[in-house]
Formats: sequence, C-alpha cells, structure tokens
Amino acid sequence: MKTSIKAILALVCSIFILGSCSRKKDNFISRNYHAVTAEFNALYNGYIALEEGRNDLNDDYQDNYWEVLPIERLEVFDDVVLPGQSKNESFSRAEEKAVKAIQKHSMNIGGKEKNPQIDEAYLLLGKCRYFDQRFVPALEAFNFILYKYPASDKINQAKIWREKTNIRLENEELAIDNLKRLLKQEELEDQDLADATSMLAQAYLNTKVVDTAITLLEIAADATKSNDERGRYKFIQGQLYNQLGYKDSANIAFDKVIELNRKTPRIYMIAAHIEKIKNFDYSNGDKQLLLEHLTDLEENRENRPYLDKIYHQIAEYHLKNKSDSLAVAYYNKSLRTNTPDKLLRAKNYETLGNMNFDVSLYRDAGAYFDSTMTNLVVNSKSYRVIKKKRDNLDDVIYYEDIAQVNDSILHLVNMPEAERLAFFQEFADDLKAAAEEAQEKREAAERNKGIITVNNNIGGQPSNPGNPGLPGQNTSFYFYNPTTVAYGKNEFVKIWGNRTLEDNWRWSNKSSSGGSGNILGGDIVASASEEERYDPQFYISALPSEEKEIDSISKERNFAYYQLGLIYKEKFKEYELSKSKFQNLLKSNPEERLILPSKYNLFKLYELLGENDEAQIAKNDIVSNYPDSRYATILNNPELAASADDNSPENLYEKLYEQHENQKYAEVISKCEEYITAFDGESIVAKFELLKATATGRLYGYKPYSEAINFVAVTYANTPEGKQAQEIKSKLIPQIANSEFVEASDSIVQNYKVVFKFDNSESSKITTFKDTLISVLKNIKYYNLKASLDVYDPKTTLVLVHGLKNEQLAKTFDQLLAEEEWRKIAKPYFAVSSSNYQIIQIHKNLDTYLSTNTN
Repeated sequence: MKTSIKAILALVCSIFILGSCSRKKDNFISRNYHAVTAEFNALYNGYIALEEGRNDLNDDYQDNYWEVLPIERLEVFDDVVLPGQSKNESFSRAEEKAVKAIQKHSMNIGGKEKNPQIDEAYLLLGKCRYFDQRFVPALEAFNFILYKYPASDKINQAKIWREKTNIRLENEELAIDNLKRLLKQEELEDQDLADATSMLAQAYLNTKVVDTAITLLEIAADATKSNDERGRYKFIQGQLYNQLGYKDSANIAFDKVIELNRKTPRIYMIAAHIEKIKNFDYSNGDKQLLLEHLTDLEENRENRPYLDKIYHQIAEYHLKNKSDSLAVAYYNKSLRTNTPDKLLRAKNYETLGNMNFDVSLYRDAGAYFDSTMTNLVVNSKSYRVIKKKRDNLDDVIYYEDIAQVNDSILHLVNMPEAERLAFFQEFADDLKAAAEEAQEKREAAERNKGIITVNNNIGGQPSNPGNPGLPGQNTSFYFYNPTTVAYGKNEFVKIWGNRTLEDNWRWSNKSSSGGSGNILGGDIVASASEEERYDPQFYISALPSEEKEIDSISKERNFAYYQLGLIYKEKFKEYELSKSKFQNLLKSNPEERLILPSKYNLFKLYELLGENDEAQIAKNDIVSNYPDSRYATILNNPELAASADDNSPENLYEKLYEQHENQKYAEVISKCEEYITAFDGESIVAKFELLKATATGRLYGYKPYSEAINFVAVTYANTPEGKQAQEIKSKLIPQIANSEFVEASDSIVQNYKVVFKFDNSESSKITTFKDTLISVLKNIKYYNLKASLDVYDPKTTLVLVHGLKNEQLAKTFDQLLAEEEWRKIAKPYFAVSSSNYQIIQIHKNLDTYLSTNTN
C-alpha cells in the first residue's frame, strides 16, 4: 500500500514539474529547467561537434612558412555553398544543436529572453557558420546577439567574432574601427584581450600596416592562455621584423619561440631555428658554429618529421660556402624525404636546375625545371618565370645534342685508321669485360638462390613460394632477387643508355645524351649479333664513309653551332659561350651563308665583352671583304643600326605580310623564296617559310598547304614558327582534310553566297565589275548585301555577294534586281553555301562542285 502511494505521489510531482516547465511561463522552475537542458544537452553536444570540426580543419591545413603566416589557421575556399549544404559534417551537426537549443529552449516572454543560455546558442551558431565559411549568415548570428542581448556576458566575444567575420569579408577598415572602440571602451582580459588584439593585428596586416600589427601581436602573445597561439604569434612577429629588415629584433622573437620548446607545436620551434639561420651573417658570423647547430638539428631524433626543411637549410649553407657537391647532396636528401611542402620541393628543384645550367648541363637543368613547374601554381608569376627559362632551354638542348653527336662522328671519321681501330677495340673490350662480369654475377645469383632457399628452411621451416614477402620465400622470381634486378638494370643502361620512361623508347632519336653508347648509337649495339658486338670492324663499318653523307653531317653540325651562338647571345646573355660557338663555326669550314652573319655577331660580342682590338679586326674584315653587304652598311653608318632600316628583314616581312592580306599570294610566295635565300641562317627565315606556306595554301589548296606546313614543322622544329606549324599539322590539318560537300539541311541554318567567276587575265574587268556590283547592291531593299573579291587560284578570281539567308534566294539573285540594274552586271553566277564555299577554297574543287550542283 505504501509503495503504491509513493508511486502516485511521484507521478503527481512529475506532472506538476513538467507542467511548470512551459517556455511560456516565467518562473524559477521553467527558467532553470530550460537553461540546464540547453547547456548540458544541445549546447554541450554542439560544442563537441564544433571542436571535432576545428580539429579536422587543423589537420588538413598546411602552413606556408615561405610567407608571413596568417593569425588564424583557416584556409578559405572559393567553392560556392548552396543553402542547406555544408563543407564539414561536424559543423553542420553543431549548427543543428545550436538551432535545436534555440527552438526548444528559448523563453521569449514579453519581448525579453528569460533563458540565459540562448545567447550562447547564437554564439555557437555563428561560430559554426564561420568555420563552415558561410560568413554572411555568421555575421547575422553575431549581430543578433548584439541587438537582442546587450547585457549578455558573451557580448565581447560576439563583438570579436563579428569583426573576425568582417575581416574574412574584406571589411578591414570597419573591423579596425570596431575593435579599436571595443579595446578603448572595455577592460578586456586574458583570452578575450588576446583574441581582440590578434584579430586587430590581422586587419592591420591586410592593410599593410606592419609595425602596428607587431605591437598588437606582443599584447596578444602575453594575454593568451594557449601556448599554441603564443608560439604562433611570436613566430609571426619574427617574420614581420624580417619583412621590415630588423634581423636582430626578428631573432629575439624567434628565440622566444624556441624557449617555449615542447609547450608549443614543434614545427614553430623548427621554423624559428631555420629563420634564424637564414638571418645568419656569412661575412662576419662563425660559420663553424652555424654548421654545428645545423648538425645538431639534423641528428635530433625529435626533428625527423622536419628533416625536409633542415636538409634544405644545410644545402643552402653549403651552397653559400661554395661547397657545390655537398649542397647537391643535401638538396637531394630534402627531396627524398617526400616532403608535402610543394614550395620547398620547387625551390630544391629550381636551385638544382640553376646549378646545372651554370655548368652548361642544359638537359639536366631542363629536367629540374620541369619538376619545379609541377610543384608551382600554374600561371603564377614564379611558374611563368621558370616556364620561360625552360622553353628557352629546348633549343639549346636540341642543338647541343646535334653538335655533340655530329662532332663525335666527325672526330671518329677523321681519325687515322690505326687510332680508330684502337678506339673501337677498346670499346669492344669494355663491352666484353662488362658481359663477362654480368655473367659472373648471374651465376653467383643462381648459386645464392639455392643457398638462400636452404637457409630459409633451416629448422624445418617450410618455404612459402606463394607469398614472396615472408621468411622462407622462394626467390626464383626475377624481381624478388635484388642481385638479378641490379644486373638487369646495368645491362639495360649498358645497351640502351638512360632512356626516359615513355612510348617508343627504343627509337634511336630517343637515346639520351652522353656516353660512347650514344656516339655509336644504342641501337647499333642492341641490334648486333654476339660475334659482331665484340668486333671493332663492325662499328667502323657503321661510320659514314661517303663524302656526301659526311658533308651533310658537317653542315648540320655547323648550323647547330650558329644557332647555339645566337641563343647564348640573345636569350641567355652568355657572351663567352656564344663567342666560342661562333669561333668554332668559323674554324669548321662553314657554308658561305653562315660566314658573314657569324663574323658580324662576333664583332658585336667583342664589343659587349670590351675586347676592342678584336672588335676592330672583325669590323675591318667585314667592311673590306663584304663591302656591299647589309652588315658593312651598318658598320660604316652606325646610325642606321639605331634607326628603322627599311631593308631590314623585319620590315621586309611586315611589307610582305601586308601583301598577303591583300591576297597577292603569288607575289608573296616569290618574294618569300627570294628572302629565304637572302637571309639564310637567320632566325627570320622561319617566319618567311611559314608565311610562304600560308600563301601556298590560299593559292594552291589543301595538299600543297599540308606539305608546306609539314616542311616548316620538321625543318624549324625548335622555333616558335615551327611549333606553330606543328600545332597546325596536328589540329587544323585533320579538321579540313574532308573534301566532301555538305548537303543542305533544314536543321542547319546556312548563309549563302552568289559567286561570279572571272579569269585573271581580265583584271580591269574584275575591278570594274566589283565596283558596279557594290553600287547595285545598295539599291536592293530589305536585304543587307555586300560584295567582296577572293583569289581562287593563279588563273581564277571570284567576286562574291554575301548576306543571303537561304538557297532559293541565292539561286534567284537576279530577280532581286530591277531589269536595268541587272543589265549592268549581267553575268553567269552560281549559288553556294558558306560551308561548301570554304571546302571549295581549301581543296580547289570548284569544277567538281559546278558539275554536281547546277543552278
């Protein structure tokens, strides 16, 4: 009986309490029930979700220590977030909890909020939206707190977060005014003071007021309760002092970061050490002490995650001390750490590329620059600088390869027979010795295979042939035996050289530069039989022997010398290298066309190098032996070099291009051929060749155009014009290859032309007819018709009427004219669609069209 009375009493009490917890009743029980429920249920879970989301952001965020760090670790993305979407599930969940607390526990009675936890809910709501990068909705939440809860204990936090949001929305001036007002009106302490001053510092940084930002960061670092933040603020201070050039002040700031040691993330301490090392005075400082410090950082086991940065700094130290080999070793060590820092990788590759470039290893430099670009943001300034440098190397690599290979071949051809035989005998002996060594390694590998298998089965342990990564494995498979793998690699390099991993790697033109295997041709060694491979006469027989073939190799080598001289002079300003190339060219019995330009370029180089006596000798040589040349004219009249020369190749090209625009295609082709001969050996020739190819296509059609473009693409492959021709060949030529006419279709809107055909011998009639046609077309109402003239081929010119919208109208063009108007121009015509007219002009198949399409 007593039990039932207690149960009934408990039930009654529960009903009474629940009835008293209405959100519409302003009493003690209701206020405290909703406050406690909101705080320890919805808001508690919401803040847990918010913290999870912030941890996810911190884990994904990578600081760029090559620039001044932002105050807050938050990467802002440009992705558009639609309503109802979220970038992070944790923030979405936290926002739901904040909204739930507001909807279920808000006690807005008589226009006043009676639940003291609702302002906290709105603050949580704003933070969730802020970290989810929905800054405008976040701003609304913070402003709502300021508007509805002016007496809230969270009011200062709401103000700070509002200004953080304004800074993200690039309203820095407004944020600065509001934060300065807050600091002046309120006595902020501890974390609130740290947050306000750090955000004010960020606003000043965004507006380039660095000195004020440094002062504010000092206040923030002293006020914050978080050692993580303290280490970050001190480190940013050091970066800003460096930016202003105050290295001593910067080092003091970095020392404060280092003193925090394990209290702050270790990356800040390592970065501080590195920044201090960058500030080292190599002229007056103790280099040995610095090296010991770098070595200590390298050998500290706790620094292993940061060896990429430490190795890079050690490499920089050795590079500044002219220890290039050690610098290269440490740059490569830094790269082998597989660092996630793309800018660090880019700087390593770029420095290695520059070092190879400085010692004229252009192929290696090009490879390093390629790797540099893969680690830079495409189309950024640094990317464009490297790309330009890399593009310039293409020509150098191409012509250096030609010069090196052809020099080697000519050297072998010109050797006395006894020396040549001795050279190839030594080469064959080296091949044989390498093959015998490889055979010994192979036999040793076979013997070791049995020993390994036995040893792995000691104690009755079964072998495991199906799982090659476990003890007792059967190592008969080639790639599981390191000895045979190493042998295979050596054999491949010996036969083929260092080939790039790409399609058609076996082609002879894919072989890498350097090494006797390249001089002799990797394919020759690979294709030789066992007996031929070790016979020196086999290789001697592969050398060119006919005078014509040797002369061709010599000409190709000389042209490569000439191009290298120009490239080193014009693009890289390597005047000594350029001079040596031109001098070697003149000693190599070059063609007549290359002699005078080479001598003139040498004269200019002597002047640039201050070698005045040599310059005078070169000038006298040109003036005396080539008095009628352009170069002699310029040397005798130096003012011509500074003013525009009407007969310069550039001006002649411009005039010829104007003729091309005026459809003087036959004249353009003839003049191009003349200028190509006159300026043979100069870079302008490729431009004339491409212009000639274009004029050829307009005058003779698709097939001659395709052949001319192919010639430019192959002959001038490493010039801008050659690359443009290659692009035309690969993209445009296939698109215009089809010569089939297009059938009229109702679904395709076509423009039509009316065409009058003339023989070129009637040149005066053509001009008169066109003028008359233009005057007649002006009198046609309702249609905006125009006339033009097109060259069809060397014998035919076409006069066209444009602006007709359908085939029937074009076919009955004469009916649009009054009878007296038609008499003025009465001449047979035909109608053609714009697409078919294009095919006619490209493929020169007008007769075919007329035979199948009659009016």
